Amino acid sequence: MPGHLFPNDKEKAGPAIEERLPDGFVMLAWLLPDAVTDMRYAGSCNFMGTPVEGYEAPAAILTLEAAAALKKADDRLKARGFRIKVLDAYRPRRAVKHFLRWSQDLQDTATKMQYYPELEKSRLIAEHYIAPNSSHSRGSTVDVTLFDCSLNCDADMGSPFDFFSECSHAAYTATLSPAQIAHRRLLRRTMLDCGFLPLETEWWHFSLADEPFPETVFDFPVKVYPEK
Repeated sequence: MPGHLFPNDKEKAGPAIEERLPDGFVMLAWLLPDAVTDMRYAGSCNFMGTPVEGYEAPAAILTLEAAAALKKADDRLKARGFRIKVLDAYRPRRAVKHFLRWSQDLQDTATKMQYYPELEKSRLIAEHYIAPNSSHSRGSTVDVTLFDCSLNCDADMGSPFDFFSECSHAAYTATLSPAQIAHRRLLRRTMLDCGFLPLETEWWHFSLADEPFPETVFDFPVKVYPEK
């Protein structure tokens, strides 16, 4: 019968096309196979308390330029006994929309004491801790911390990742110890020297100054892609 696909005809339809990263993007592991990562949004250890839409694997994806600059920062820190630890990299647009839906569900406050104890959830957007658009979706922004190689653990930065508070601001020092201040300054100085610009309200957030897609928002999923 014309148009009918019999079981034996499936092979004739041709093999499935393997999904690949868009041109200009790489898996960080291709450039930095021993990268230290903890991709928080692929699991439940984040401010929403649940895996975020668009994160199908705990993989770090970046534009080639951002990945190369991050490798440079990691190489520099190795000489100081530290590594870059990546907490988030490219973020699909659908994940940002998930953040917004969560922020508007005022009944869900399960993570309040851990991530925003000083604020009402209804203030998270107004205080710019949750944004309708994210530079992460352009592929050249990273959330990072320092990993202390001698202690084999994260360096003490004075506040946790994604802690929505003034103490997470880059210029904040009021309650920080000298070691915590030194760690923040080391991370910031290294990232600046390697071509990134900081976000003043989040000590962990850096965007490549000369990003290749400054006007483009991407929405392909975060997962493990085959090497090109």
